[in-house]
Amino acid sequence: MADSTAHVSRSRDLDKLLLRPGHLVGPTFDPGTELRDDIKEYVKILVVGAGGLGCELLKDLALSGFRNLEVIDMDRIEVSNLNRQFLFRSYLISSSLLSTRRKVKAMQPCPMSNLMLIDLSIALVRVLVLLQVRLKDLRLQDVGKPKAEVAAKRVMERVAGVNIVPHFCRIEDKELDFYNDFNIIVLGLDSIEARSYINAVACGFLEYDSDDNPREETVKPMVDGGTEGFKGHARVIVPGITPCFECTIWLFPPQVKFPLCTLAETPRTAAHCIEYAHLIKWDEVHSGKTFDPDEPEHMQWVYSEVNKSSICCQESGAIRHSRSYIFSNSDRFCCPFMVVIKNYKGVVKNIIPAIASTNAIISAACALETLKIVSGCSKTLSNYLTYNGVEGLHTKVTEFVKDKDCLVCGPGVLIELETSVTLRKFIGLLEEHPKLLLSRASVTHRGKNLYMQAPPVLEEMTRSNLDLTLFELMDKTPKDIVHVTGTMSKSDKKTSLSMKLRLVFKGVDGVADMDTAGGA
Repeated sequence: MADSTAHVSRSRDLDKLLLRPGHLVGPTFDPGTELRDDIKEYVKILVVGAGGLGCELLKDLALSGFRNLEVIDMDRIEVSNLNRQFLFRSYLISSSLLSTRRKVKAMQPCPMSNLMLIDLSIALVRVLVLLQVRLKDLRLQDVGKPKAEVAAKRVMERVAGVNIVPHFCRIEDKELDFYNDFNIIVLGLDSIEARSYINAVACGFLEYDSDDNPREETVKPMVDGGTEGFKGHARVIVPGITPCFECTIWLFPPQVKFPLCTLAETPRTAAHCIEYAHLIKWDEVHSGKTFDPDEPEHMQWVYSEVNKSSICCQESGAIRHSRSYIFSNSDRFCCPFMVVIKNYKGVVKNIIPAIASTNAIISAACALETLKIVSGCSKTLSNYLTYNGVEGLHTKVTEFVKDKDCLVCGPGVLIELETSVTLRKFIGLLEEHPKLLLSRASVTHRGKNLYMQAPPVLEEMTRSNLDLTLFELMDKTPKDIVHVTGTMSKSDKKTSLSMKLRLVFKGVDGVADMDTAGGA
């Protein structure tokens, strides 16, 4: 009876959405227990990122009734993550420390009013000293472990029935078919480059019919969340219907970059000194060796270089600023080198500040939109929500418009080709095509340069591809996307532009059901 009551209590609010009809539901919504059970059994969701936002997303999605989750993240847990990434734990008390339990009971308790006046860090040190406990009796529990694996384990421990498969690797390491297995991809990233990659992958599955309408079965929805301090956003991306990430790339401000002349000649802040050692001195000393900000030895080298008088200009006060930046009052009880690494890494990796409450708010919005897309229990967000908690609380929903000429999610130009067409002949066809009239074209396929008109070095490297068939160069794929860049002549004016082309090869299995009447 108790188990039944607990189950009803946990799913009570979810059942109100999935078991009852409403006036704001989607056209395909069919309320009932069958819908709820289907979500648990059949829907597969990929969470990209297991950081501050990713931890919240895994928890919220698991509690929203989703049972088949996977998470991918390439990072390991660091000490600086523990203040906001709640699925990770800091210290594990060893058996020698547990043996002091009797001593704790024998201690004279302090009045509560006095404890409230003592800094928690000082209180912990005093207790350890009284118990004569050595610091080695405390050991870090999760620090250094893969985020994806630990996050998956923690959620499965707390939410019965959920199955989360972790992937500790780069998102680029997975085959494209891996991403095609999921119904929805939920993003909890802090990188524009990573968002662009996943966006390109999801839009790569999209196919259009001869009327340039997206085929519903090829649409791979995405829900994207992002936070920075007290600000955040949640957005719904339905490729071919709503704007994709590239359609609204202008929403993201440019990242802060320091002029190299400032770094070399007049370093005025700690960040200038750190970036000088990272960007300039590293290559001078370690020619050809890639700098890795997650490698402790590399960061220690940067620390030692920054503190050399030959790098930081004493007169500019950069060293003074650097030291005050490194050792703030809030870090007075921390290991000095750990503080150095934490703050230096924040500069080198351009780490975005994160606040736990903002992550929780944005994650809740993303999880709700994911549930709405899957079930149709309500109309989805249209299509970009912003949150600002700097002064009070302000939320706003903005409906952005899809860029019809987007090179990522747009339909592009459909062209039907014979498998015997060479790359040289294809480039010639681009000049004659009535919709293109593109001369001096360079061709790329999935990031690979098939032929480049310039610079001369790349032209020479790709020249041998001209006499190969395009079908072979595209790994004998029956239909796929290529991007071309060239010059278009119109009204006696030459304009440089890039275009997206959908190529379909005749007589190849897998394209018989595709109407290519719109081709050349």
